[in-house]
Amino acid sequence: MKRFFSIECVNKWMWMVAILFAIHCSLMVTPAKAQCGIENTAFKSGEFVGYDLYFNWKFVWVKVGTASMSTVTSNYKGQDAFRCSLITRGNNKLDNMFIMRDTLLSYTTKDLAPLYYRKGAREGKRYYVDELWYTYPKGNCHLKQHEINSRGEHYWKESEYKDCIYDMMSVYLRARNFDASKLKVGDKIPLPIADASKIANSWLKYNGITNVKMKNNDDKYRCLVFSFIERENGKNHELIRFYITDDKNHLPVRLDMFLSFGSAKAYLTGFKGLRNPMTSKVE
Repeated sequence: MKRFFSIECVNKWMWMVAILFAIHCSLMVTPAKAQCGIENTAFKSGEFVGYDLYFNWKFVWVKVGTASMSTVTSNYKGQDAFRCSLITRGNNKLDNMFIMRDTLLSYTTKDLAPLYYRKGAREGKRYYVDELWYTYPKGNCHLKQHEINSRGEHYWKESEYKDCIYDMMSVYLRARNFDASKLKVGDKIPLPIADASKIANSWLKYNGITNVKMKNNDDKYRCLVFSFIERENGKNHELIRFYITDDKNHLPVRLDMFLSFGSAKAYLTGFKGLRNPMTSKVE
């Protein structure tokens, strides 16, 4: 059940993670190279977005919790940065079956190259932590991975790559800044995603444009549709389908999550501090 209830799963949402932030090393961060960044035109400091989470229980959609995401200007080891956090919480209905308390944190440069990522997750009786540190020596991407598993055991790993590596939070911020006008239906965008133990072979697939109605009100938005796909054991698996506004905000308003034991959805409930007008709203 880890895949759904982490919302990496979104915000994984995904979809869309107050945070305890521990800095492992006291050295200044080597400035990230431009090749792992992208110009940010989609959001600004002070953006806050909320979602309701639903699970398909015996063919009935049941609200099981909430998610909230905030993005602010911050500082990471002396470097100007964005700090983005996502918090997901199950409600009393879900707690009776499965406790979900997830908090995700990401620091990126102002042009969205990842610097640090942390996920602390209580899922059922398990609690675990994933951490990633990024540096960019000689134009490469150096990744330090730290895992604390549910038994309290620590595992460390370091690797260096010529290509850019992302996590589920930094890739969300990056994807919001894609220029969809240059995409054709079926186009694929490679996005290798890391957690504390591995690098996933994953990508976004562009599926076109559609209108999407919210579940909790009558708001309707014209949306670009993307699928997040991961290849595992020789097979492609669509994990999440994103519906993002077809305007300069590229704000996710709905996420469909495909699970081995069912399906789940996240619907936008509110927002503030957007950078651009919400011109995709359909009257």
